[in-house]
Amino acid sequence: MVRQQLGWKQDYVALGLGALALVLHATFAGRYDVFRDELYFIVCGRHPAFGYADQPPLIPLLSAGFYALGHNAWMLRLPATLAAGALTWLAVRFVRLLGGDTFAAIGGGLCVTIAPMLMGIVATLNTTAFDPFAWTLMAYLLVRATRDGDRSALLWCGVVAGLDFEAKYALYIWAIGLIVGLAATPERRIFREKMLWFGAAIAVTIGLPSILWQAMHGWPFLELAAAARAKNTDVPPLSFIINQVLVMNPLLAPVWIAGVIAPFVISSLKPVRFLAIAFLASFALTLLTHGKDYYIAATYPTVFVIGAVAWAHWARKITTRTALAGWGILAVALSAFAAPLALPVLSVEALRTYIEHSPLKPQQQEKSFKGTLLPQVFADQLGWHDFTNQVGAAWQKIPAAERARTGIKLENYGEAAALDIYGPAYRLPPVISGHNQYYLWGLRGQHPVNLLVVQNNPDRLEPYCEQTVILGETYSPDAMAYENGKTIAWCRGLKVDWEKLWPELKNFS
Repeated sequence: MVRQQLGWKQDYVALGLGALALVLHATFAGRYDVFRDELYFIVCGRHPAFGYADQPPLIPLLSAGFYALGHNAWMLRLPATLAAGALTWLAVRFVRLLGGDTFAAIGGGLCVTIAPMLMGIVATLNTTAFDPFAWTLMAYLLVRATRDGDRSALLWCGVVAGLDFEAKYALYIWAIGLIVGLAATPERRIFREKMLWFGAAIAVTIGLPSILWQAMHGWPFLELAAAARAKNTDVPPLSFIINQVLVMNPLLAPVWIAGVIAPFVISSLKPVRFLAIAFLASFALTLLTHGKDYYIAATYPTVFVIGAVAWAHWARKITTRTALAGWGILAVALSAFAAPLALPVLSVEALRTYIEHSPLKPQQQEKSFKGTLLPQVFADQLGWHDFTNQVGAAWQKIPAAERARTGIKLENYGEAAALDIYGPAYRLPPVISGHNQYYLWGLRGQHPVNLLVVQNNPDRLEPYCEQTVILGETYSPDAMAYENGKTIAWCRGLKVDWEKLWPELKNFS
C-alpha cells in the first residue's frame, strides 16, 4: 500500500466531500426550531461561568453568542454545521495518512457523512456535536506521533482534548479507550515521551477551570450522572449492540467491523492496532455503564477510516471495486431513507406520516419519552412557542397589581429556558426552577409571595397555597407527550417560607 503525500490544498476529495457535508447540514439546520437543550444552553451562556451543573462552559457560551447573531436556529447551529463538514474533511485526510488511495478516501468520507447517528449528532448544537471531529482528530494526531514520530502532534492532541473536555465530560470514554489501546500494543512506548505528558498537562490546564467550578459547587455533575442512570431506559446488551448496527446504517457495518479487524491482519495497518482496541474498550465501557447509544458515536469515524483503507486494500480488482461501489450506493440510499429520523429533511406533517408507515422507529432512550411519536430531538424543537403563548396568556389573567408579587415556577429547564427566551414578549419575570443549573441560580433576585406554576396534579399545591386558581393548560400537537396536559395554576399566598421551600425544589437529573 502506497502512502499518499497529497497536500491538503490539493486533496480535492477531502475538500469536495467536506463541502458536501457542510451543504447538507446547512440546508436543513433551521427547518424546525430551537431544541430544548439549546434553549437551556442559551440561557446558561447568558450567565457566563467556568462551568454549569450539567455541562462544561463551551457549548453554552457558543450557544448564547451565535444565537445573538441571528435569533434563529440556523445561526445557532452554525458551529455544529461546520463540525459536520470538518469531520468529513478530516476522515479523508486520515485515510490519506494511513496510505489509502482515492477509492478508500471516498469510502471513508462517505461513511462518516451518511451514517445516520453521526448525521443526527450535529443536527443541533449540543454537547456531543464536536466529539466526532475531536475524537477522530485525537486519533489522527496519535498516529502522526506513534507511527511517524511527529512529537509536536502530542501537544496538539492535548489542546484538542482540553477543548473537547470543555464541551462535554464524556471525553473520558475515549481517553480511557486510547490509554488501554496504547498500553496493549507496542505503541506504549509513547508513554516515555515527554511531549505526551506536556500534551496531557495542556489538556488538564484547559479543563481545570471547569473541574474547579464543579468542586466549588459540590460536584453537581456527579449527582446528575447518578440520576441519569435511573431515568435512562434499561437496554439489554444484545439490543444495544443491534441498535448500534442500525443507527450507523447496517450496510456500513462491514466497514467499521473491518476497521476493528484489519489492523491485526494487514501489516501496513499494524501501527494503528491501538485504535481498534481503543474502540472496543470504549464500546465495552459504555455497555457496562449502561450509557446511551450516542455516547460512543464519536468513536466510529476512526474505525470507518481504517475500514475504508482495509477494503480498498482487499479489493484491488476493478470488478471487486465496482461491486463495492454498488454496495456503497445502496448504503447511501438506506441512509437517505433513514435521514428523516436524524435530520429535519421533512415537514412535520410528512415526518409524522413517515414514522407511522416506516419500519424504522426511534428508540426510546428515556422512560419519559413514552407516548411521543416523533424522535425526541425533533419533538423538543416543536411546541415551545405554544407553551410560551399559553403561559403568557395565563399571566395576563393575573391582576396587574398581583403580577409584581408573582413569580413563575416551572419543573424543568426546557420549560424555564423557553420562557426566559420567548417570554419577554409577555413581560414575564425570570423563571424560577429547581432543575439543574436553575437550582443553583436560586430565586434570581425575586422573593415572590404568589406563584404561577405549570405542573401535573394541581391538587398537590394545596399544602403550599392559600388559594389555587386554574388559568390554563399546556398543549402542542407534536411536542413531547409529557409536556402536554399540564395545568397552569396561580398559587395565591404561599404558605411556606422560601428558605424551607427551596431545598424541596432541587431536581438534579
